[in-house]
Amino acid sequence: MDTIKTRLQSPQGFKKAGGFRGIYAGVPSAAVGSFPNAAAFFVTYECVKCMLHTTSPPYLSPVTHMAAASFGEVVACLIRVPSEVVKQRAQVSPSSSTFRVLSNTLYQEGIQGLYRGYKSTVLREIPFSLVQFPLWESLKDLWSWKQGHVVDSWQSATCGAFAGGFAAAVTTPLDVAKTRIMLAKAGSSNASGNVLSALHSVWRSQGLPGLFAGVVPRMTAISLGGFIFLGTYDKARSFLL
Repeated sequence: MDTIKTRLQSPQGFKKAGGFRGIYAGVPSAAVGSFPNAAAFFVTYECVKCMLHTTSPPYLSPVTHMAAASFGEVVACLIRVPSEVVKQRAQVSPSSSTFRVLSNTLYQEGIQGLYRGYKSTVLREIPFSLVQFPLWESLKDLWSWKQGHVVDSWQSATCGAFAGGFAAAVTTPLDVAKTRIMLAKAGSSNASGNVLSALHSVWRSQGLPGLFAGVVPRMTAISLGGFIFLGTYDKARSFLL
């Protein structure tokens, strides 16, 4: 689903980016980056949330969750962006292996190339988290209150799927801009990492449909991912505590 989304958002178009061929391109990069990325996010998220909960009143819980998620994303993006750059470039070049994409990026652009789009990724992830995590926590609290006990892991997963899908929909234009920046040729205007410029370029050439390119596979992937990711996280957290 993520490969299809990336190809729909790519400047060369869905068919030229690979169509439905090699839809598991970029999996090695995503797999290698997923563990440290998730660990960095949740360690930061839980630490900041714990610190803020002790100093802020209960009615500020949504603000606490927003702040904790934002800090978590800034830290996690230090790991996420290099794996995302390699993954997306492999997705639109299904004939190239992940290792070759990594080698070419380092050879042509150095370490800086792996962090192309860091700012745009953070600018996408923070609004995403500002929507997803307070909504996820609020839905869990509401469900817990309705049934009279803390939600089970599958219920937390369901809340995570809904929250993730909604957040994915509203932040799709920022995701399109991030994709264009990461896939841009070195030296081009989009390669500079200017999010507003990338959004304006898409708007001028494709209008509103271009800004929401790939919204359906993005929502589907993140809803399914949110169900598995947040449900498993809650289950593991309750087990460990």
